[in-house]
Amino acid sequence: MSLSNCSLPVLGFAAFSGTGKTTLLEKLIPQLVESGVRIAMVKHAHHEFDVDKSGKDSYRLRKAGASQMLISSRSRNALMTETPEEEYTLNQLLSRLDQNRADLVLVEGFKHESFPKIELRREELAKQWLHKEDKNIIAIACDSDPKSDLPALDINDVPAMCAFILRWMEGHKAQTTTCDSLSPTMLSVDAGREKILAAIDEPIASEIHSLESLSGKVLSEDVIAPVNVPSSTNSAMDGFAIRSDDLDRDSYQIVGEVYAGHGLGIPLQKGECVRIMTGAPVPEGADTVVMREQAAMDGDLVMFDTRKGAIRPGQNVRQAGEDLKKGVAVFNAGTRLNAASVGMMASLGFNQAKCYKPLTVALFSTGDEVQAPGTPAKESCIYDANRFTVRSMLENLGCRIIDLGIIEDSEQALTDTLTTAMEKADVVISSGGVSVGDADYIKNVLDALGDINFWRVNMRPGRPLAFGKLGNTPFFGLPGNPVAVMVTFLQFVEPAIRKMQGDVNWQPQHFSAVTREKIRSRFGRTEYTRGIYSISANGQIEVRSTGSQGSGILRSMHEANCLIEVSPEVESAEVGDRVNIIPLVSRL
Repeated sequence: MSLSNCSLPVLGFAAFSGTGKTTLLEKLIPQLVESGVRIAMVKHAHHEFDVDKSGKDSYRLRKAGASQMLISSRSRNALMTETPEEEYTLNQLLSRLDQNRADLVLVEGFKHESFPKIELRREELAKQWLHKEDKNIIAIACDSDPKSDLPALDINDVPAMCAFILRWMEGHKAQTTTCDSLSPTMLSVDAGREKILAAIDEPIASEIHSLESLSGKVLSEDVIAPVNVPSSTNSAMDGFAIRSDDLDRDSYQIVGEVYAGHGLGIPLQKGECVRIMTGAPVPEGADTVVMREQAAMDGDLVMFDTRKGAIRPGQNVRQAGEDLKKGVAVFNAGTRLNAASVGMMASLGFNQAKCYKPLTVALFSTGDEVQAPGTPAKESCIYDANRFTVRSMLENLGCRIIDLGIIEDSEQALTDTLTTAMEKADVVISSGGVSVGDADYIKNVLDALGDINFWRVNMRPGRPLAFGKLGNTPFFGLPGNPVAVMVTFLQFVEPAIRKMQGDVNWQPQHFSAVTREKIRSRFGRTEYTRGIYSISANGQIEVRSTGSQGSGILRSMHEANCLIEVSPEVESAEVGDRVNIIPLVSRL
């Protein structure tokens, strides 16, 4: 068993009843606290117990049927949860600790679970030695010769035991900070993303791109408006332009017509008006436009029917620079251009812009069981969906792709592939075969070429993730399951690529929605359920799952328009609960 829900060192005490575990801990804990260690304690009981007193409100409400009873005061709070179905494991209990407020977890009990323990034994009890059967015991505290190669401590020398634990904690700290590839500790999604983004450099190289190729590119410098938009004060509709200081007349003489792209050329006098089209410049002196539907013409005279609407000074006129004033920043550096922004660039007269150089990404799949689509199906093989899925998402981000295909399971093939990739690409991505527990030669190759960490991220789907540098080239090793590949890409690879592209707005949108079905999760883990959101008749965002959520079911991802994110603090979302959704539109 792996204590995946705890990033802190966990140390237990294995002993038979009557050895004096609690008495020893009463003496040991104050000494550890005095040494600056914050202690969290987990104790297992083999019998029924109550932590609140009979007759108290919390006791009465729990007995009345409350499955969870949270009681809080100024000094402390406690959550009592009824677990009649099955007893919680140590790993499940550890997820409920506030690990930001502790340095060490001490455990009394759970002696049959796999985690580091100190064996406690007193000769007078004449019990068998536990370390002979339990390989998780790291030391023995006793009052006789244990006849073992394990460190031996005097069970009555509490200061010596305290010193041993402090040394063990230092060793645990060194291992988890320098040997991520071996650490069983799980990273949270946020912590993993922060580690990756901290290791990624922002871009430097820029190049000029023509207007036709700007879509999807990221600006490397501000775009400044060279003109006013609109360039002149113009009419917002078809109608008649008049002066606002001349509104009391019964009729106006029409002295001309003005079309878009043309001007009247002379000032408009009182008593005069011009027929004007949408977008046409308003003549000098005029500042108000009356819509055509409100006008009645009689030869070269026009009258306005105020019963169809009062005439307000300045109505239906767009001022010069109303949208943009000359000299202001239209787009800032770090903006990713889309259809609307490219159109805006064109409207300002730009035919090119300076953008960050597009990223080149090398992509390959690993595994002898993986075969290329289009080839005859082999027994016990699977078609390579991951490479094409990742390729599509990379192209959606505007990346240039070096597709290295499927790499056979051999040290030399992987070495040659990675050497080529790190020389030609800005980023290297692999799917399958480079997660915790895979073949040793993969880790050997990656260690020889760079500095790669193998992480277990506390999320589902997509737990295994490898990340690091091959020389100076970032490397991502994605899991093998198709849906896990996509979710992991969205949470970790896409933000890193956007940062490397210079995109300052890489964060995806999040919305709150009401779930129309129970969304299952596990306390202490971030869960991503493929979902379909919609707008109800009353304007409320609602969401449901796409059905079966297996990590290999690509159909569920195809049908989804969002991911339903259930945070580690939530055990499950019930019907009617509010949940967080991440829209997938434009990201896949």
